[in-house]
Amino acid sequence: MVPDDRELAALAEQVAEALGQSQWRLVTAESCTGGWIAKILTDQVGSSGWYEGGAVTYSDALKHDMLGVSRRVLEAHGAVSAEVAAAMAAGALEISGADVAVAVTGIAGPAGGSPDKPVGTVWLAWASTDGQRATQLETFAGDRDGVRRQTVAAALRGVLRLTERG
Repeated sequence: MVPDDRELAALAEQVAEALGQSQWRLVTAESCTGGWIAKILTDQVGSSGWYEGGAVTYSDALKHDMLGVSRRVLEAHGAVSAEVAAAMAAGALEISGADVAVAVTGIAGPAGGSPDKPVGTVWLAWASTDGQRATQLETFAGDRDGVRRQTVAAALRGVLRLTERG
């Protein structure tokens, strides 16, 4: 089910509370969501207390130049892959000084899919300074807006899982 604005705001509020309690700071690295995760987080009053910032790295060049994703990994696996998502999260964590990172890369559509990676394919990754690492593959249904909304929700849920373990 595609989350609406209220559901996304409620998730962001939960993330705000969890990060505040853990005293962790979050950084985001986004491709297919185009900054939507950062937007929903900074809609929260007091977000400067736990949100470090984010990078929207839509192109492979910026994934490499800003986040340090190796060209070899990009060429071998493609931008929409577990390896690239994990490298984006690790790179964002390294350059930001934050405690936890979330990264997303995917194909929101309506074009750009392939038989191996159809529209709706999204890889998410999370990393923390205490060594937690996770990647997750999703294949979301719906139009471009729906895929992006579902990606934002999945990213925030993953941050919540990470803070529960931290």
